[in-house]
Amino acid sequence: MSRFDWLSELLARFEDEHILVRRGWARRLAPAHLLQIDAEDWGKAAAEAATFGCRWAGLWGEHLEEEIQVNACLVFKGDYLVLRTEVPAGEPLLPSHTPHFPGADRLERHAQDLLGLAFGDHPDERRWTRHLAWQEDEYPLRRDFPVQGHAGGETPPDGEYPFRAVLGSGVYEIPVGPVHAGIIEPGHFRFSAVGERVIRLEQHLGYVHKGIEKIAVGRDAEGVVRLAGRISGDSTVAHAWAACQALERACGVQPPERADFLRALFCERERVANHLGDIGAICNDVGFAFALQQFHRLREIWSRRSGERFGHRMMMDRLVPGGVAVDLDRGAAETLRTDHQALRTELERLYDILTDHPSLEDRLLGTGRLSAETARALGCTGYVGKASGQPCDIRHHSPYAPYQRLEVRPAVREEGDVMARMQVRMEEILESLRLMDELLALLPGGEVRAPFHHPGKACEGLGMVDGWRGEILTYVRLDAEGRLAHFFPRDPSWFTWPALERIQLGNIVPDFPVCNKSVNGSYSGGDL
Repeated sequence: MSRFDWLSELLARFEDEHILVRRGWARRLAPAHLLQIDAEDWGKAAAEAATFGCRWAGLWGEHLEEEIQVNACLVFKGDYLVLRTEVPAGEPLLPSHTPHFPGADRLERHAQDLLGLAFGDHPDERRWTRHLAWQEDEYPLRRDFPVQGHAGGETPPDGEYPFRAVLGSGVYEIPVGPVHAGIIEPGHFRFSAVGERVIRLEQHLGYVHKGIEKIAVGRDAEGVVRLAGRISGDSTVAHAWAACQALERACGVQPPERADFLRALFCERERVANHLGDIGAICNDVGFAFALQQFHRLREIWSRRSGERFGHRMMMDRLVPGGVAVDLDRGAAETLRTDHQALRTELERLYDILTDHPSLEDRLLGTGRLSAETARALGCTGYVGKASGQPCDIRHHSPYAPYQRLEVRPAVREEGDVMARMQVRMEEILESLRLMDELLALLPGGEVRAPFHHPGKACEGLGMVDGWRGEILTYVRLDAEGRLAHFFPRDPSWFTWPALERIQLGNIVPDFPVCNKSVNGSYSGGDL
C-alpha cells in the first residue's frame, strides 16, 4: 500500500463495525491523520486496528471545560493515525484498549490516576502513577488542581501497593527496591520464585513523579523544549528534538537544513554514548569487568568531546525551537571524523573479544528471551524490539529530516535474548558512526536557527524521533497566545518496562541484573 492508502481500508472496517467517524476525520495533525470517533466506539476501533495489524503507540488526555479529550496513536507501516474522542468530565467512562493492545495497560492506568478516566473493561484496575499525597477524588491533571498541589504535611510511605501474590508449595517472594545499592532511580521489583527460578516478576514504578505534564502548561516554546530535555537526562537530545518537531509542525516553522543535520549529529552521538555505557554494564553484570572498564573509558572520551565541541557533555539545551543553539566549524568536523575512525578501530578489537568469549556467551546466550510475539504485542521499539525481530526504526520507516537523505540500516536480530540486545547495540554504534560521517560530508551551509513564530491561533502537532531507546512520541497543543496548553511526551520505556517482566520469567534470580540492564528502561522517562 502507498502512504495512507491503508487508511481507507481501515475506515471501511470501521463502517462495517458501525463505528461512527465524525465529520472532518481527514484533518491533519501533522504528520499524522486524525480520526474523531464516538466514545462508545473507542474499544471497537481498537479491536479493528489490532486485527488490521496496527501498532499502538500511546495515549494521552486533556481536561477541557466540561469534557476530557482522549487521544490514542496508532502506527501502520510507518504512518501515524491519531484516534480522538471526548467524554464528560463528570462521567469519564471509556472502553479499554488494553484487551487488544497489551502495551496500553500502564498508559491507561496513568490517565486513570491523573485525569480520572475510567476504562470499563481494563484487566487491571490498580493504581499506577497515583501518589498517596493525593486524595481519592483529586486528579492532578484536572484544571481545578493547583500545580503546587495541596499542602498536607509529609506524604506517608507508599508501602501498600497491592502486588499480586503467587500461591503454591515452595513459592517465596523477594522484594527488591525501591531504594537500590547503586545510584539508579527508585523502582520496586517483586519476585515470586521457586528455588532460584523466577515464576513471576511484578514492578511498581513512579516513585519520583515530577508533574511534567502539569508544569509544562503556560510555558513558551523555548521553555517547553528545555523541560523536554530534562524528562530523561540520558535522552535529552531525542526528547528535545521530538518537542521541537511537535512545536514546529504545529506552528508551521521550518528549521534551516543545516540545523536538521546538526540535530541528527547530536542524536547519533547520544546513541553512541549510551550504547557504549550499556555494553560495558551488561558485561559487568556477569562479572566481565574488563569490558566495563574499556567501554566506559570509550564513553568518557566520547562525552568529553561532546562537552568540548558542543558545550555540554550530554548536549543538553543544544536544541531550540527553530534550530540549534550551537554551530560546528570546519576544524571541529575534521576532529569528529578522526574520532569516528579511532572508535571504529578500538571497537573492532573489543567486538572480537565479546563475540568469542565462552564465559560471556555462557551467561548471555539464551538468557532473558523475549519472543517476537510478546515484543509485538507490547509495542516494543529500539534495541528491545529489534533484538526480538521487530524492525521498527522511524529513521528508516518514517524518515524525518535529514534522514530522508540517508540510508539507515536497522539492526535486527531474532533470538530475543540478552546477547541479541547487546549485539543490536554493537551494530547500532557502527551504523551511527557511518551516518555521522555522512552527515558531516553532506552538512549544508547557512543558518542554524530560524525565527520561531506562532500563527496567532490555537494549534497542535506531533513529534516523532528515534532515540537510542526507541521511538519517542511527543504531542503539544498551543493556545491562541502561543503558550503551551498541553504537553505529552511518551518515552519508549513505557513499553519496554513491561517487557522486562516477561523477560525474567523462567530465568534464575541472579540473572535479573543482566536482564534488567539489557532492557535499561528509563525510570524518569516513564514517570512524568
